[in-house]
Amino acid sequence: MAETIKVLISEEEIDKRIKELAVEISKAYEGKSLHMICVLKGGVFFMTELSKHMTIPVSIDFMSVSSYGDATVSSGRVKIVKDLDESIEGKDVLIVEDIIDSGRTLSYLLAMLKGRMPASLKLCTLLDKPDRREMEVAVDYTGFKIPDAFVVGYGLDYKQIYRNLPYIGVVEL
Repeated sequence: MAETIKVLISEEEIDKRIKELAVEISKAYEGKSLHMICVLKGGVFFMTELSKHMTIPVSIDFMSVSSYGDATVSSGRVKIVKDLDESIEGKDVLIVEDIIDSGRTLSYLLAMLKGRMPASLKLCTLLDKPDRREMEVAVDYTGFKIPDAFVVGYGLDYKQIYRNLPYIGVVEL
């Protein structure tokens, strides 16, 4: 591997913040159940840990949406690779994403899912990269705001590798 990876957010910092988010979200949905939609592949690590710490009933489903391919920047074209297995109509829905940068993918996804008539629709992301924002996206729950750098680990990849790193690291090519 020609690239070097420098730790940006440690495993301990991630674990602590996920527990805080779980408390915040559980309080917001107290007395309700929550349907969590994981945006694959990167979001699976985050959603798994987040859901383990929730104190309310949760159900889960998965979508795969691509705008990157093997590149380090979004192509701008959104492609649904895998759609939901069940209807979200009438459900309180939380989209769980690994990272939001340009906002194009999430803007598209939010508009599409709103059309499916959920009772509520909110967005939770582990990482938010606001300096790269091209389209405004209302993020309801954010783990960390990060600078404009290409990051890997905790589900995020570079050419399908490094997802298994237990921390968030900056790729230096």
